[in-house]
Amino acid sequence: MDGKKILVVDDDINLLQTMKFTFARAGATVLTAMDGREGLHRFYEERPDLVILDVRMPDIDGWETCRQIRLLSNAPIIMLTTLHHDEEIIRGLDIGADDFVTKPFSRDVLLARARALLRRSEAPAEGGQEAIYNDGYLTINLARRRVQVAGEPIQLTATEFRLLAVLLQNAGQVLTYRTILEKVWGWEYYDSVDYVHVYLSHLRRKLERDPRNPHYLLTERGVGYRFEKQ
Repeated sequence: MDGKKILVVDDDINLLQTMKFTFARAGATVLTAMDGREGLHRFYEERPDLVILDVRMPDIDGWETCRQIRLLSNAPIIMLTTLHHDEEIIRGLDIGADDFVTKPFSRDVLLARARALLRRSEAPAEGGQEAIYNDGYLTINLARRRVQVAGEPIQLTATEFRLLAVLLQNAGQVLTYRTILEKVWGWEYYDSVDYVHVYLSHLRRKLERDPRNPHYLLTERGVGYRFEKQ
C-alpha cells in the first residue's frame, strides 16, 4: 500500500475512522468523505488509486457516486453493502464497480481485497498467443485493453477485462472455477466461486448476441468455463 492514495466514503464516522487507521497503518495515504457529494469532490481533486464506497448514504448514494466516478476514471472501486445478493452485484457491475464487501467485515479481509484489486488493476494481461481476437463481430485487443462488439466499443471494468483476457488466452480449454479465481482474483477469493458465475454472466450480457444462448463464453457444468472462438 506504500504510496497508494485511498479514498474512503462512508457516513458511519466510527467505521470511517477504523478504515482510515487500517489503510494508513498499511502505508497508504487515506482520504475520507462522509457522503457521496463530498466523496465526488475529493475524488475530482485528489484522483485516488482506489475508492471504497458505502452503498447506502444520504443525498447522493453509493450507486450514483460510483456511476459519476466512472464517467471520467477507471480507478478501482470497492462497494460496501449490507446485502450480498446477485441483484446487488449486477447493479454495481452495471455502473462500474469492481468488487463488493459485505458489512460487517473484518479489517484484514477488506485490506486483502483492496490489495488484490490494486494488484490486478495494475498488472498487464498475462502473456499468451492470443493478443488480438477478431471474428467480425467481437474484437478484443489485449495490449490496448479494447473490446468492441459489432464495431461499438464496450466498457469493461478491470476485473471484467482480466476475466475475459484469461479465458481468451486459454481459448478452447476448460478453466475450472478455482483456476479462474486464482488467475483473475487471487488467493484472497479462493472460496468465492459465486464471483465467477456473476461476472461471467455479466460479460455475456455485454458480449454475446444472446446471453441465454452464448457462443463465446461457454459453461462446462460443475467444472468451469471456456472461451470458444468463432
